[in-house]
Amino acid sequence: MAKKAKKETPLMKQYNAIKAKYPDALLLFRVGDFYETFGADAVKAAGILGIILTKRGAGSDSETELAGFPHHSINTYLPKLVKAGQRVAICDQLEDPKLTKNIVKRGVTELVTPGVALNDEVLVSKSNNFLCSVYFDKKYIGISFLDISTGEFLTSQGNAEYIDKLLQNFSPSEVLVSKQKRTLFKDTFGDDFHTFYMEDWVYQTDYAYETLIKHFNTKTLKGFGVEDLYEGIIASGSILHYLGETQHKKLQHITSISRIAEDDYVWMDKFTIRNLELYNSTNNNAVTLLNVIDKTISPMGGRLLKRWLALPLKNVEKIKQRHEVVSFLTKENTVLQKIQNHIKHIGDLERLISKVATGKVSPREVIQLKNSLEAIVPIKSLASNCDNESLKIIGDTLQSCDVLREKIKETLNEDAPVNVLKGHSIAAGFSVELDELRGLSKSGKDYLDKMLERESERTGITSLKIASNNVFGYYIEVRNTHKDKVPEEWIRKQTLVSAERYITEELKEYEAKILGAEDRIQTIEQQLFGELIGWMNQYIKPVQQNAYLIGQLDCLCGFAQLAKDNNYIYPNIDDSFDLDIKDGRHPVIEKQLPIGEAYIANDVFLDRTSQQIIMITGPNMSGKSAILRQTALIVLLAQIGSFVPAKEARIGLVDKIFTRVGASDNISMGESTFMVEMNETASILNNISDRSLVLLDEIGRGTSTYDGISIAWAISEYIHEHPAKPKTLFATHYHELNEMSETFERIKNFNVSVKELKDNVLFLRKLVEGGSAHSFGIHVAKMAGMPQQVLHRANAILKKLEKSHSSEELTDKVKSLKDEMQLSFFNLDDPLLENIKEEILHIDIDTLTPVEALMKLNEIKRMLVKKKRA
Repeated sequence: MAKKAKKETPLMKQYNAIKAKYPDALLLFRVGDFYETFGADAVKAAGILGIILTKRGAGSDSETELAGFPHHSINTYLPKLVKAGQRVAICDQLEDPKLTKNIVKRGVTELVTPGVALNDEVLVSKSNNFLCSVYFDKKYIGISFLDISTGEFLTSQGNAEYIDKLLQNFSPSEVLVSKQKRTLFKDTFGDDFHTFYMEDWVYQTDYAYETLIKHFNTKTLKGFGVEDLYEGIIASGSILHYLGETQHKKLQHITSISRIAEDDYVWMDKFTIRNLELYNSTNNNAVTLLNVIDKTISPMGGRLLKRWLALPLKNVEKIKQRHEVVSFLTKENTVLQKIQNHIKHIGDLERLISKVATGKVSPREVIQLKNSLEAIVPIKSLASNCDNESLKIIGDTLQSCDVLREKIKETLNEDAPVNVLKGHSIAAGFSVELDELRGLSKSGKDYLDKMLERESERTGITSLKIASNNVFGYYIEVRNTHKDKVPEEWIRKQTLVSAERYITEELKEYEAKILGAEDRIQTIEQQLFGELIGWMNQYIKPVQQNAYLIGQLDCLCGFAQLAKDNNYIYPNIDDSFDLDIKDGRHPVIEKQLPIGEAYIANDVFLDRTSQQIIMITGPNMSGKSAILRQTALIVLLAQIGSFVPAKEARIGLVDKIFTRVGASDNISMGESTFMVEMNETASILNNISDRSLVLLDEIGRGTSTYDGISIAWAISEYIHEHPAKPKTLFATHYHELNEMSETFERIKNFNVSVKELKDNVLFLRKLVEGGSAHSFGIHVAKMAGMPQQVLHRANAILKKLEKSHSSEELTDKVKSLKDEMQLSFFNLDDPLLENIKEEILHIDIDTLTPVEALMKLNEIKRMLVKKKRA
């Protein structure tokens, strides 16, 4: 028997028609005072929001799941849905239900997605909320980032590795991709991103170009410096198309598009960004570099600092300009404190002016914008009068926006409400008609008091009360004990348990007059506020420029505060190829030490002529990785314009930082620890330059010892012999690699020192010249609480292995074998034995290293085994 079709009510017919247009979104359908969800959307919404799931038309042919919430709670519930990764279509009533006898017209007024949000509850103040679009072409991949909440619009293009790095740096909330490239995107960049797939025709050259020039009202894109970014333009055009599709039409705050110029910034691949834990960490509760260095006060400063950290400069002059400002502010403490105090009173200028542009700003937020602009005035004065050229330029460029501030002040009340519908937004004296109506409304209370007094005296009812509600309007309430005194002309409207409610002709006339005035007041307030917002649109660019300058100033003040609080010094950046750090410290680890414990500082010197590669040996847990990381972080801090944690630092400009630190398994994608390690290392070796800083930690440990030593040796040799001669720190537990310094002139051995006590080891964490002969792994196991039985057995095995693999013994074995071969095989005709004899007789015993001895013995053994099998 065929299943009976569900019967559609007119409301559900309307709902289904709208839902069909937005199949990928959760539809919030306005019905009276509620936003309702139906069917599968209701099940989802109830689960995410924790609201009750019921049924509409239970038991009937039109039965369907239902879940809803009051319309005024939209700002509470909407963020929860968006944060859960939902695309939410908001469907509002487009006409007053009182003015129609038919079903109310409804339509989607906004589509909110993770990447397109203006709601403060969805946004994080010190982080951008980027919507991203990726376009795949034959040669390059185009990428674009847009934060609709701030108006920032960025684009670039490049190979998959570069795009992968940008995706990691900018952490978009949503990525747009062509439906046809769905699989390609996942294969190239993984499936960690919240993606939305668009029709392929959107990613067309002419359409994208036309969309952009139409939006910016220009004839070309040359003025933005992106004209030659073919793939970047297509990605950018697709973003603007998507905003139109999501009902975001008011976009005057997106005033320009900028190029992310790969050549302007230090290259750090995604492995380096992850390994250095700049602003994210795979470990729970881990402290990142950003956590430590972020002393910014404003949201604009916080967002800009993240950008600076993701894109360190490689222009010496620009870096020095930042350092000079930081230096000035550390010396002029009064100026620093005054600027910081004023910044505290500045709200999120970028997001406030974006709300003005999109028409989603409240009266209270406009007042906040005015107050923020007022706080800029003394900052402008302070900066303009500073004895530092960069600060003077910032001061002169800041705009006081006097006309804008004055207009807001004369239009709005200082204590304006969150919603214009609540009234009392417009200031007294701004509108004559509004003031008169307000006077009428206010005098009403006096009128009612006089009426109450008069009627009480006339009727003799002392407990009369005049009040109002939404159903009956104004009424007179009489207790039951005085019912018999009610005049005949009063009309009864409602009976309560202990009282009766009446209306009179006078009260009805008064009500019509007052309600008319209140309706008119609300209409005028909305109209005047709307006119103010429209007029304010001409100030979008000046306010955005102020926001950017305050962000810059906030970052530089933050660097000065960081330097003062943590004893950071002015680094000397030059065009040399040297790296000379005296008493360098790890900025994150030093902040986590127990109170009273000093961080053990270390010197690091690297150049391309005498000490290109430092081979660092030392026991596990001795601090090798910390020295590697702190070297990278000191360089990074210096090149974003910050002072650094050291006694002295001279840094020859670095253009690429590569790190291969710690195991970062990618087993979920079918790759072993060793495979990931080799992928990352291959990426480094294929991209090194003469200004690169390469940091390698325990390369080769993911495979067998001999394999690992061979690979580590070959990598070190490759870096040493590479024409670029990149500066390299190589931490390893393969002590055999210390032998390389005898053969390769620019490789130097250092070790992280330890002090051996009777039954223990004290980690001194000091980098000293010379190699280390022990790993002290068993001592680390002891510290970890390994059972005594295991420790004793490990020691016994270690002694046995050390004895059988000692350098002298290996060399003696080869010597003995050599003598034996001279005696035994001298007159034999066997070709294999002749080959083995030749191999052994040509060994130079005096220069043979333990690793080479092992390998040579292994090679001879294989030859003999092969002979035996034959």
